[in-house]
Amino acid sequence: MPASSSPPAPVAHDGDGHLKRGVLGTGSLVFMVVAAAAPLTVMAGVAPLAILVGGVGAPVAYLASGVVLTVFAVAFTRMTRHVGSAGAFYAYIAKGLGRTWGLAAALLALMSYNALMIGVYGLFAVQAQATLADVFGVTVPWPLVALGAVGLVLLVGWLGIDVGAKVLGVLLVLETGILLLMAVGVLADGGASGLDAASFTADAVFSPGMAGVLAFSFAAFMGFESTVLYRKEARDPERTVPRATYLAVGFMAVFYCSIVWSVVQAFGSDRAVAAAEGDLAGMFFTVIEAYVGPWASTLMHLLVVSSVYASQIAFHNAINRYAFALSRDGVLPRWVGAVHPRFGSPYRAGLLQTALAVVVIAVFAVAGADPYEQLLLWVNTPGVVGVLVLQTMTAAATVAYFVRRNRAAATPLAVGAGVASGVLLAAATYLLVDHIELLTAASPTVNVLLVGIVPLTLAIGTAAALWLRARHPERYAGIGEGADTEAAPTPELVTTTDDR
Repeated sequence: MPASSSPPAPVAHDGDGHLKRGVLGTGSLVFMVVAAAAPLTVMAGVAPLAILVGGVGAPVAYLASGVVLTVFAVAFTRMTRHVGSAGAFYAYIAKGLGRTWGLAAALLALMSYNALMIGVYGLFAVQAQATLADVFGVTVPWPLVALGAVGLVLLVGWLGIDVGAKVLGVLLVLETGILLLMAVGVLADGGASGLDAASFTADAVFSPGMAGVLAFSFAAFMGFESTVLYRKEARDPERTVPRATYLAVGFMAVFYCSIVWSVVQAFGSDRAVAAAEGDLAGMFFTVIEAYVGPWASTLMHLLVVSSVYASQIAFHNAINRYAFALSRDGVLPRWVGAVHPRFGSPYRAGLLQTALAVVVIAVFAVAGADPYEQLLLWVNTPGVVGVLVLQTMTAAATVAYFVRRNRAAATPLAVGAGVASGVLLAAATYLLVDHIELLTAASPTVNVLLVGIVPLTLAIGTAAALWLRARHPERYAGIGEGADTEAAPTPELVTTTDDR
């Protein structure tokens, strides 16, 4: 394509409606993405395992992951104003690496986010089932609990993004509040034997198990990049989206590090690992009961359930907007991207996502699978690996975009951040895969199959893109172009002829 020509026109759409415009401010976006990470769940449910594997240096792993993702966000958000689509990773990769890689990334994103969301229904079912039994004395089969949650998530997503943001705001304040209450109780009492900084010493930070902790620490940030999925619904997106991205990842990094450190202090740096080994599932509940009171432990059990529910709402919204972007770009059928005339939600995409969740939950239930060990751990794993691969690809795409496609907008900071974050994220992906048994608790054969879903998905997406380019060039031309954009993105200086 000559340097002076414009990209092929994306597929046009008529009468399908638009997402609500200008309804999300910085705070709402932060609520959406932090809620997706489910802070209370990843702390109470996963952080004890991080302490067991990595020792008292575990708090630093969360801080280090946040630093890496902040560097990634610098490159990521610098490209935001040049991307008109609401397709997040998909659109960025299509702009930087070409449409073929963009469609492969879109399929990987759909697989990853669906895996993360549907797998977590297993966790929701286990937590809610236990809470109903302990607090109310009611026993409900886990599939019914999971399917009930699916229906409630669909309802909030159907009512529109502004309603979802308000619900998530309330739930997020409650779950972070209970963790802060626990930390304050520990600090006010001086911990088990006085407060110390052993977690931040070289011996703790570079202990052999810390590499494995990255498998948990990066997973704790899942969904932070979804700020750009709400570009069309954000107020002043060129300012709001980057600001919300930095605030979200910065808050999570400092918050996670502080909370895990406070739990280490609750038992003492010399006894924290043994405490984790003795009671992984109850470690956080033991701390809050001892330092705040039994009522707080009961409240934390209840809020763990609401934390998981909040993450499901956030992921449901994110998946729907990926499907919406793909439909408006002409990749998925047009009817998938239809917007509700009253609520402004991509409700048909939501119905499809809900149907998929129901099918997967039903299959696991009929097979007699364990909702935690199989539905959660096995289904989640390809999603976690897939998102890290997408982040690595997006970092490479930002470098390619500024160096090859839009040199006029390139800055040393944007390019340098893209290169640095790409290298760091690639290393993190390798460490995650190398320690994948920590996430799955499964056999090597199962682990190979679970990780293998990621390259298989990319291969299928690449084949689909090549087929579209050969058979439906007009649809291929729309990949990543953002056909639903009302205002065009910042003009680019195209400096390369390669758009594959």
